[in-house]
Parts: sequence; structure tokens; C-alpha cells
Amino acid sequence: MPAPMTPSFNIPAEWSPHRALWLGYPSHPDVWEDHLDSARLEVSALARALAGPGEERVRLLVCGDEAEQDARHRLQDSPGVEYVRGDFGDIWLRDTGPLFASDGRALSFAFNGWGGKYQLEGDEAVAAQLAAAAGAPLVPHDFVLEGGSLDHDGHGTVLTTRQCLLNPNRNPDWSQATAEAALAGALGVRKVLWLGDGLKNDHTDGHVDNLARFVAPGVVACPIAWGRADPNADVYDETARLLSAMTDARGAPLQVMRIPSPGWTVSAEGDMVPASHMNFIIANRAVICPLYDERAGAFAMDALSSLFPERQVIGLPSRAILTGGGSFHCITQQEPA
Repeated sequence: MPAPMTPSFNIPAEWSPHRALWLGYPSHPDVWEDHLDSARLEVSALARALAGPGEERVRLLVCGDEAEQDARHRLQDSPGVEYVRGDFGDIWLRDTGPLFASDGRALSFAFNGWGGKYQLEGDEAVAAQLAAAAGAPLVPHDFVLEGGSLDHDGHGTVLTTRQCLLNPNRNPDWSQATAEAALAGALGVRKVLWLGDGLKNDHTDGHVDNLARFVAPGVVACPIAWGRADPNADVYDETARLLSAMTDARGAPLQVMRIPSPGWTVSAEGDMVPASHMNFIIANRAVICPLYDERAGAFAMDALSSLFPERQVIGLPSRAILTGGGSFHCITQQEPA
């Protein structure tokens, strides 16, 4: 039997150089309600860090006159931020935007509001808008896929969770084999590494970018429980156990690095929320990590600094953004150089 062909394209690893980094700006008071101002403050701080120490061309997607004026006022000290007008339901560009491939194409997918939970007008048009602004040919695919459900090593290996990718609320007819075939054809994936469940109370049904992330070829970071009340302790340990027995598309065993989680984190209403240090964003010259607990955050930043010695690790608050359901990785999307 002939050896399988190596795909002619892939999704570059996030640590590869970026031509630009897209970032969504909270623009809809009816969506963010009492958290709008706090969320804008946190997103502005992220944009400032990305454009400054991160050395990114930040393309801030704003919807409407009021949102653009507000963003320009908050970021008047950040000339590296470019304002792009667009129509969108909310800011989760990792999931609604395209995935930019190594061959210059923008790959888009059907989006159904994380299994029909939150369907907002305009989200289905985000991928085409970003592709047009980037000057990238748009290649649409008809199956449901969110960018946060996959993490890429740049060599054709992806991490994902069965809880999300095989959830019948996305593609009801998918088995593990059909999912792998779809990812191979659309994204150039050579090997899928399957994890089980994601974080508790995560409305994305277990996106992997809250659970495990490639930080270098053959190296994956995942959380270790912080505090005795950490609700995801068993999930973290099972994830680390599975990863330690896996190999990537090159046949290399994975090295697993554990990073302290934020521990038990609650909303202002007292509900447990899926806070995660794994939702960091890797910029050209920095890594920006969301923070929720001061002590746990300090340990997480120390761990990330050891994994990214050539990048500045910056921690920023993300509690207001998390009220919308995600954090820094969820609201960004990189364009490879």
C-alpha cells in the first residue's frame, strides 16, 4: 500500500510569525449589559499589550459608530491598533472567523452558535469579512466547526475533545473516523489527538483551548488543579494521562507540561465559571495570559515564562470577558505571515 500523501498546506502553529492579529471589540450593550464597560476595559488592555510588547499589527473589529469611537478613545495611546468596521453578533472571532492556512487561503465553516445555544445575527458573516479585509481567498466548508475546538502544532497534528467535536449538536452524523477525514481534507490535518471532556460549565461543550495547548512541536501544556476545591481536578489529571501516552504526526512522543489552573472561580452571581490559564494568546513577541486569582496567576505566568523564554509573558485580568463565555484566545484570530 502506498504511503499517505503529505498535505500541501496546514494551519501554522500559533507561535509562527503573524502578519496581523484580529481582535473583537465588545460593541453591543444588549449582549454585554452591565459588563460592557469592564469588558471594553479588559479588551483595550489586551489590544495595548498585543500592539506594544507583542509587536502585533492589531486589527480591531468594531461594530457601529459608538463602539469605534469608544475604542479609539481608550486606545489613543496605541498607534499600532487598526480599526476595522464590521457586522457581527459578538466578539468570539476564534470561532466565527476563518482559519488562515499556510497557503494564504482563509477557511470558513458553518457556525451554529455552539450547538444552538447562542445564535446572534451577523456571526455567520464574520469569516467572509475577515477574509476580504485580509485579501485572502475564502474557501467555505459546510460542516460545523469552531476554531477554539482545535489546537495546531504546525506539523499537521491537532488537539481536540470528543465532547465538542463529536457532539451531535454540531454534526450529528460524525464519527471519529468521519471527523478525522473532514479535518484532513479541509485543514491538512495528518493526525488528531483525542481528549475526552473539557471544563465544567463551559457552554462551548469542552473547547480544547481551555484545556490543552501546543506550546512547541511535541510539547503540550495542560492544567494542574489549584486548591482542593478545583472542580476540574479529575479532568486535568485524565487529560495529562492521555497526552503522556500520545505521539504527534511526526511520531514523536509528547512532552506534557502542567500549569496551575485558576482553581475554583465564580461569577458575581456566585456561579462556577470555566476560568482557564490555557486561554492565552501567543503573539509575535509576547504571550498574554488571562488572570483570575493572584497567586495561581503568578505561578501560571512563571510556568509560561519557562515555556516561552523568547517572549514576554504578560498577565491581564479577564473576569469581565469571561462573563461572555471565553477569554483572550477566544476573541482573537491570527493571520500567518
